[in-house]
Amino acid sequence: MAKMTPMMEQYFEIKKNYPDCILFYRLGDFYEMFFEDALTASKELEITLTGRDCGQKERAPMCGVPFHSCEPYITKLIEKGYRVAICEQVEDPKAAKGIVKRDVIRIVTPGTNVLTQALDETRNQFIMSIFLQDEGSGIAVCDLTTGEFRLTQVENADSLHDEITRLTPAEIICNDAFCISGAQMDYYKEKMGIVITPLAGNWFDAEECRKHISGQYPDLSMESFSEYPFGVIAAGVMLRYLHETQKTSLSHLSDMIPYKISNYMILDSATRRNLEVCETLRDKHKRGSLLGVLDKTKTAMGARLLRKMTEQPLIRKKEIEQRLDAVEMLQDHAMAREELREYMRAIYDLGRLTMKISYQSANPRDLISFKNSLYYLPYIKEILQQFDKGMLHQMARDLDPLEDLYQLIDKAICEDPPVTIREGDIIQEGYDEEADHLKKARTDGKTWLAELETREREKTGIKNLKVKYNKVFGYYLEVTNSYQDLVPDYYIRRQTLANSERYVTEELAELADTITHAQEKLYELEYKLYTDVRDYLASQIDRIQQSARIIAWTDVFCALAYVAEHHNYVRPAINRRGVIDIKGGRHPVVERTIKNELFVDNDTYLDQRKNRISIITGPNMAGKSTYMRQTALIVLMAQIGSFVPARSANIGIVDRIFTRVGASDDLASGQSTFMVEMTEVAHILHNATKNSLLIFDEIGRGTSTYDGLSIAWAVVEFIAGDAMAGAKTLFATHYHELTELEGKIAGVNNYCIAVKEKKDTIVFLRKIVKGGADKSYGI
Repeated sequence: MAKMTPMMEQYFEIKKNYPDCILFYRLGDFYEMFFEDALTASKELEITLTGRDCGQKERAPMCGVPFHSCEPYITKLIEKGYRVAICEQVEDPKAAKGIVKRDVIRIVTPGTNVLTQALDETRNQFIMSIFLQDEGSGIAVCDLTTGEFRLTQVENADSLHDEITRLTPAEIICNDAFCISGAQMDYYKEKMGIVITPLAGNWFDAEECRKHISGQYPDLSMESFSEYPFGVIAAGVMLRYLHETQKTSLSHLSDMIPYKISNYMILDSATRRNLEVCETLRDKHKRGSLLGVLDKTKTAMGARLLRKMTEQPLIRKKEIEQRLDAVEMLQDHAMAREELREYMRAIYDLGRLTMKISYQSANPRDLISFKNSLYYLPYIKEILQQFDKGMLHQMARDLDPLEDLYQLIDKAICEDPPVTIREGDIIQEGYDEEADHLKKARTDGKTWLAELETREREKTGIKNLKVKYNKVFGYYLEVTNSYQDLVPDYYIRRQTLANSERYVTEELAELADTITHAQEKLYELEYKLYTDVRDYLASQIDRIQQSARIIAWTDVFCALAYVAEHHNYVRPAINRRGVIDIKGGRHPVVERTIKNELFVDNDTYLDQRKNRISIITGPNMAGKSTYMRQTALIVLMAQIGSFVPARSANIGIVDRIFTRVGASDDLASGQSTFMVEMTEVAHILHNATKNSLLIFDEIGRGTSTYDGLSIAWAVVEFIAGDAMAGAKTLFATHYHELTELEGKIAGVNNYCIAVKEKKDTIVFLRKIVKGGADKSYGI
């Protein structure tokens, strides 16, 4: 059998370590793929398949992509579920003896794809680690692009599912128990598009996981994580996976922060979907959702933070009030707010820049964008210092304007640099003496030679002395025979001709070397100076991340204040008595979308005693669902720290919002409309507490009238009973018989949608009034 070429031997040596990846093997200006990888990539990327001599009888199948524009190709492969190993030259080809050394510098997976083209700047790109046990599940979640790293622990499958659907990770790494649990695997893979990567059991050894955490965070006390034993294992697995795939120090990963799900309002996937919190039910767009109304942020960091706040409302009164105070201050100081918003408009994504710096992939233009962003930080700090209390005051104190980093980049990097870092024109004049000298040599070499020639003529008295050049000797001094007696001792003879002699001096040799190699030396020096600047920035990542967080909070508070002012929202009062008292409430999304029509506002009063359950009757299209949803959204908005669409609002903190809205089949998993409905109702009844808010829209539609009525009646009785201990409930129904429960069961009250009849015309007044509907208005 013919022997492989050295290059193909090297390829196979590397490839055998990454059998589950498509290997992007760097050859010159291309990433090449061979054999099976080439066949797969050419098909998936729709690029030409060629061949290459490899020392064997048959040519090796081959395809390739340009290294400088590889991002779209890598991203396309990742989106199709492949992993890509990027293999680079790891030594200078000029210094190589034999074949250039190559090695894999990074493995790109769905959860670790940090290429700019693959990212949505308004949302996090998470990878999640899950360690499932009978006693509960550990969860660690990381966004490599921003350095966010958190862990928690949940007790049951429902809570695990809620976290997965809330965070929507691009990739889940997990133990076998999670894969074989059947925990909605098809839903995660097919509907949510999550790539699930199971890992061997030895990855989840508790001691090994602690070692990985201590290696990343040597000063971290593990005692503070004693409540999260499974979460710690998930975090250790995450760190090991990231180190093995990214092959870098991950210095930009901020502190590992534990969080308790119970410290936030829980919104399960059905509730987020039914209330259209972050995306619409029909087309999955942000426009038309609650987030679409609230998101008037100016920075990518602010947009990501607002999404996170919207999906994770608070349940602690003090924290909610602190946010509301900040929004109120910025609403009251409109000029300061608008000035802040104007500065925010010019600020780069500082959060994701830290990743580029840590990965050593930040190019000179990134640093100029970074510098231009830093320019505004002192002004933002100055405006925030106007506020003498609360979160804004604290943010003003903590905001580091990073002026030293601004000055470093301003002095070091040209204002309009190239994207590449190997071809010069990066470093500003005046920053480095040697670089300035080399730049001068590149442009002023001929002048220097003429000056040297003049000096030597004057020194020696040789009037016809000339500096000349040829390819053999380079630069030299030529003296005719008639002046040989004037040649000084420090001239070194290089060549004798019939009529003249050729000499060099130490000064000429140095000058010649400078001029001849100026370009090459300049490129090398500029590259070193640039990487020194980038490395210094990497050493300041903690400072950059802190400032990025404060800018994000400033942006969010400004956006919420702007929305409150422009949409006529009011500050809600927050209580712990379980009372929801809304006067003139409006649906935040519907009121923005109806045209040529005034939105009809409505009151809501719910408590944990006499007004626990509102039975709402009325015809279809009259506004029952809008009314119930607006109540839930106003509560949710208040608990994220936003003003609300109402004349006044006093909101009792709720721990969960549950919704059962609409009817749909899940035939793929063998569930009928009725089964889906009953499963969701059972989930609500098992998990709701006295501090929950429940929204039921026409329970029992999926079966016969009498059975549906019986189910709806039983659900109301159960919620009103001791088991639920007073959960606040809005219950819309077409079963008018349920209105009989008012007076029979404590806490149940009837409401309906007002309807006006005039001759043959019916007008829905959209107003909620006391009492039950007297007609169905069915056709």
